[in-house]
Amino acid sequence: MTFDMREAPQATRRDWVALAVLAFAVLLVAVDATVLDLALPYISADLEPSSTQLLWIIDVYSFVLAGLLVTMGTLGDRIGRRRLLLIGAAGFGLASLLAAWAGSPAILVAARALQGVAGATLMPATLGLIRAIFVDPRTRTVAIGVWGAMAGGGAAAGPLVGGWLLEHFWWGSVFLINIPVMAVLVVLGPWVIPESKDPNPGRFDLASAALSMAAVVPLVYAVKEAVVHGLDPILAAVGAAGVVAGIVFVRRQRMLDDPMLDIALFRVPAFSTAVLTNLLSIFAMAGVLFFGSQYLQLVLGYGALHAGLLMLPGTVVNAAAALGAAWLVRRWSPGAVLSTGLAVAGVGTASLVALGVDTGPAAFVAGFVLAGAGVGVALTLTSDLVVGAVPAERAGSASAVSETAYELGVALGVAVLGSVVMAVFRRGLADATGTAGVELGPDGTLGAVVAHAEALPDHLGAPLLDAARNAFVDGVHVASIGTALILFVTAVLVARRLGGRHHVPAGDSSTTNE
Repeated sequence: MTFDMREAPQATRRDWVALAVLAFAVLLVAVDATVLDLALPYISADLEPSSTQLLWIIDVYSFVLAGLLVTMGTLGDRIGRRRLLLIGAAGFGLASLLAAWAGSPAILVAARALQGVAGATLMPATLGLIRAIFVDPRTRTVAIGVWGAMAGGGAAAGPLVGGWLLEHFWWGSVFLINIPVMAVLVVLGPWVIPESKDPNPGRFDLASAALSMAAVVPLVYAVKEAVVHGLDPILAAVGAAGVVAGIVFVRRQRMLDDPMLDIALFRVPAFSTAVLTNLLSIFAMAGVLFFGSQYLQLVLGYGALHAGLLMLPGTVVNAAAALGAAWLVRRWSPGAVLSTGLAVAGVGTASLVALGVDTGPAAFVAGFVLAGAGVGVALTLTSDLVVGAVPAERAGSASAVSETAYELGVALGVAVLGSVVMAVFRRGLADATGTAGVELGPDGTLGAVVAHAEALPDHLGAPLLDAARNAFVDGVHVASIGTALILFVTAVLVARRLGGRHHVPAGDSSTTNE
């Protein structure tokens, strides 16, 4: 059946109020993915985590969230997305309290994992509800643009919010900002957000849920650890187990009458291209945020708030680009807009090779602005393409695929690019200080070396500090070049697969607002 846009119900005032509530929930979840970036030096000084623990504190949230997204998206389709959203909001607030007062690296890692569990209920529910509430395709693109601005802008705003809090409070305060927003969501959600679910969901398959987790988590863990410490037989076995679980999961979905994930969707060029593009664009943004915040603080010597303010232009441009994507696709095809956005982001990350120890922040600000603009456009368009490919009743499971790509991108961006920077840093510092009697150890970080150098006499500390900062900048250069190449290749892929065709969402023919 051909979808007639004239038949689509127009959004009401209540729909836009519901969007505002959902958008703030997304904002908080996105902020939480990166809010710790500026707090890393404070956490290192207080809890004294190893470099591996430090990476886990940042990325375990995304790993757990990504592993559960498909399960939670499908669960929301069955029990109701609003119901799952409210349960997740309450759980997220409680996990934030635990994280705020964590007394050891292990407790903080556990709290972040619990936040990931709760966050997995929030993200697909919000996007799925938007798909059900906003039936008209053009209005939905605008609504997803708002959602994308909150998701992308929130991730970029995390360091700014964290910077302000760290200037005035202790590092645990970066988690307490979640409490009031989640409380408002729990109170107002039942009044302004309509319930939405699949009226004929079929049986919930626990085996598929377990297999999806068994596929995602081991694979991501193996990649992270291999990049940090090198591949060994144990990691190879863990990664192979994840691959096997993924193969079994895919085969099971093809056999089920009511699959948790419709594998046939990946044969739709717009859907598969959008998912891959989502992952790689967020991969780039997360990596830039991770090493960029450390560059501003530990290399250039800015305070946490000042570093956050230097990231503000990129944050604003990221949100504006996410909103502007809806306007751009009315004039050009999604493929053209998306590939151009990726190319712009590639130029921005490539320009970070101009960073230096004595160059000042202008080069970073300019590169971050370009990267933020390109990623903002990509986030809106990829999300719209994904949820538009399915009927509204399956929006939760489809949006979970998009969100899985997003969260894997965050986690892998931090793990892979952060580890590349650290590998070059350690090797360069070891070469520079090999005859100076400096013992880095396997878990040496830039923050630890800076703290150690500042405690030494000037004639010993100053050369060590210079060597550490130069080695870190070298690592940033390598990571920036690699990231730019990935973005340029993805831009070409998008242009080839989507071309100049205007995508008509397949699911609009059966859209219902329940």
